[in-house]
Amino acid sequence: MGEKTIQQMQQEVDQYISQFKEGYFSPLAMLARMTEELGELAREINHYHGEKPKKQSEKERTIEEETGDLLFVLICFANSLNIDLQEAHDRVMHKFNTRDKDRWTRKENEEKGQTR
Repeated sequence: MGEKTIQQMQQEVDQYISQFKEGYFSPLAMLARMTEELGELAREINHYHGEKPKKQSEKERTIEEETGDLLFVLICFANSLNIDLQEAHDRVMHKFNTRDKDRWTRKENEEKGQTR
């Protein structure tokens, strides 16, 4: 698998969802799915980086897999609302590089304009 742009990921998800008569779920249903996936990610992080080890009976899942599930649902959500994730990303980076530019302590040798 080669590198993909955010636009390519959005197109790939849209092509996949477009195969089905049901199409995208409603924004509220997808928000519930994102919450569910975020909970699954939180559970995995707690198993590997927290104080709650897995039970013997629990399926082995990875943080990477759960992050991918969350990303898929987020892309579905954005697509269903015609949100360009590249544009959304650019806006938030502009905000961090302007409004929040002096919020964090910079590393000494880091280029100006980079954030945490």
